[in-house]
Amino acid sequence: MAVHQRFLDAPDGRVGETDPMNDTPRHRPTRAELDAARGTRLPDLIADDLTVLLVGINPGLSSAVAGHHFATPGNRLWPALYRAGFTPRLIDAAEENRLLDLGIGITSIVHRPTSRAAELTAPEYVAGGRHLRELVLARRPAWLALLGVTGYRAAFNAPDATVGRQSLTIGTTQVWVLPNPSGLNAHYPPSALAVEFAKLRVATGLPDRSAVLGNGPFPNRS
Repeated sequence: MAVHQRFLDAPDGRVGETDPMNDTPRHRPTRAELDAARGTRLPDLIADDLTVLLVGINPGLSSAVAGHHFATPGNRLWPALYRAGFTPRLIDAAEENRLLDLGIGITSIVHRPTSRAAELTAPEYVAGGRHLRELVLARRPAWLALLGVTGYRAAFNAPDATVGRQSLTIGTTQVWVLPNPSGLNAHYPPSALAVEFAKLRVATGLPDRSAVLGNGPFPNRS
């Protein structure tokens, strides 16, 4: 499968500072903004009958402040989606609604924003897993893709789960586990993340949009 090598692998797993495609200045939230975000909820990016519903562990405080999923500096979801062919060009968190035009949505196991996933409790994961099952049965995505094997294990009582396709199905929805795209995940540099994301894209039957559309426009959702 083609995986597009368009990003520099920095030592900490983030996109390199010299990459001209990642030079947009980011607003750094203040401490007061981050503290205020703890009591908020980031809405799901969702529609019925999506091809893929991506599931993060829970929103970071920076994402809650921004009002967009995966807006924390250093998170590598957006480059991974592009390099794997899910998107026709690199987009960022502020453009997340464009994913719906591609049949992709985003939700979380736990909706409570925190500075670290370690702040979450075991009961929160279990409750999040139950809520996800209900959401999937109601919305009917073809694939549920959880971003992080640790979160999947905790939410679905699957201690031996590994990255890749799972035996679990929820209604007609198939389940896949992807590596956590956090910049803190040293086990998967950007190139390895892209390979794992591309495996899911191929399994879903979605085209390599970067190869088909280049840097062209997004399709319109029907």
